[in-house]
Amino acid sequence: MFGIIWKSLRNRWLTAMLAVIGIAMSVALIMTVEKVRHDTRTSFTQTLSGTDLVVGARSGAIQLLLYSVFRIGNATNNISWDSVNDIAARPKVDWVVPLSLGDSHRGFRVLGTSQSYFTHYAYGSGRRLALADGAVFDDVFDAVIGSEVARKLGYTLGQQIVVAHGTGSVGLVKHDKQPFRVSGILAPTGTPVDQTVHVSLEGIEAMHVDWQSGMKAPGPGTSAEEIRKMDLQPREVTALLVGLKSRGTVFSEQRAINTYRAEPLLAILPGVALQELWSLVGVAESALLIVSGFVVLAGLVNLMSVLFAGLNERRREMAILRASGASPRHVFFMLSGESVLLTVMGVLLGVGLHYMVIAVGSVWAQAEFGIGLNVSLPGEGEWLILAAIFVAGLCAGLLPAWRAYSQSLSDGMMQRL
Repeated sequence: MFGIIWKSLRNRWLTAMLAVIGIAMSVALIMTVEKVRHDTRTSFTQTLSGTDLVVGARSGAIQLLLYSVFRIGNATNNISWDSVNDIAARPKVDWVVPLSLGDSHRGFRVLGTSQSYFTHYAYGSGRRLALADGAVFDDVFDAVIGSEVARKLGYTLGQQIVVAHGTGSVGLVKHDKQPFRVSGILAPTGTPVDQTVHVSLEGIEAMHVDWQSGMKAPGPGTSAEEIRKMDLQPREVTALLVGLKSRGTVFSEQRAINTYRAEPLLAILPGVALQELWSLVGVAESALLIVSGFVVLAGLVNLMSVLFAGLNERRREMAILRASGASPRHVFFMLSGESVLLTVMGVLLGVGLHYMVIAVGSVWAQAEFGIGLNVSLPGEGEWLILAAIFVAGLCAGLLPAWRAYSQSLSDGMMQRL
C-alpha cells in the first residue's frame, strides 16, 4: 500500500509539493512564534537576578521596572541622595546599587552607577557581570561599555566617546566638552546590559558641571582637571537596586519604603512586576498564536483541496484499482495514507525551516533586542503543537477518502464528454 501511495504522489509531484510547502510554512510559523514567545519571556525573566527590591520615584510598578531594568522609557522623578543613604542604612538592607539615567550615546542608553553595580548585579541563575577586556572605571571620565555597544560601534579600549543629553537615537545637545574614555568592555550577557554605556555617578555629575537649569552654559567650559578636583557627590539618582540580608524581610522593607515620609517612593518586587507585565502582553501573545493557528488551518485546507481536486482526475485510477481487486476499504486507506504522508513531510520540512529561521534570526534578535533565542529540541508545548497538526492532517484526508470510498466502479469507468 505504501508503494502505491508513493508512486501516486510521484505522478502528481507538483501539487503534492505545494501541499507539503503550505503545511511546512504553517508549521514553521507556529513553532517559531511559540519559540520566540517562550524565549522572550525567559530572557526578560533572567534579566535581573538576586535583587530583592527595585526602588524609584512613586509611579507605576511596570513603568519603574521598564526604565530601571530594561532601559525602556523614562522616570517621572528622581530619588534624592539623602533618601538613598537612608535606605542603605536600614538594618535589614545588605547592599544598594544606585542607577542614574537620562543620557545616551548614539542610541545606546548611558547608565550612571557605582562600583557596587559590578559586584551585585546578577542575571540568569545568579551569574555576575564579567569583563571581556579592560577594567572597571576608576576615573571620573572612564566608561565601561556593553558587548553590543562595542560590536555595533566598533569600539576598543581607550577610545573616546561623547555622551548626548536625552535618550533619542540622535542627541541634539552633546556633552562634547567632557568626553569619556572606554576603560572596559563587558562580556555578553543577553540582557540590556549589553546595550548600555556604564559610567560612574561622579561622571554623570561631571558632564553636567557646565549646565544650568537643564541647558548648556555658553563659554569654553570647565577643564577635566578642574572637574576632577570638584565635589561630584550626586544630588539625586533615578532608581535603586536593593539586596536584603534575608528574603523573609522583603515585604516589611517594601512597606517601609512605600510609606517613606521624606519623599514619595515606590519599592517593587521584580518578579511580581514581571508577572504584571506579562499579564498585559498576554493578549498580544494570544493574538499571535491565534493568527498562527489560522495559518496552520489554511495549510490543512490547502491539503484537503489538493486531495479533492485530484479525485475527479483520478476516477479512472480508482476504478482500475477496484477492478484489480482493491476493495473500497483499500481506496479509503490509500487516500488517508496520502494525507498522512503529506502531513508528515510537511511537518518535517516545517521543523527544519523553523530551526533554520531560529539559527539565523537568533543573532539578529540578540543584537537588536537582547533576546536570546536558543536552538534546542522541541519542548512539551511544541510537541503538542506538532501532534495536533499531525492529527489535523489525518482528519483533513478523511473527507476526500470517504468520497473516493463511496465512488462506484461504474462511475469511475464512465466516459464523460
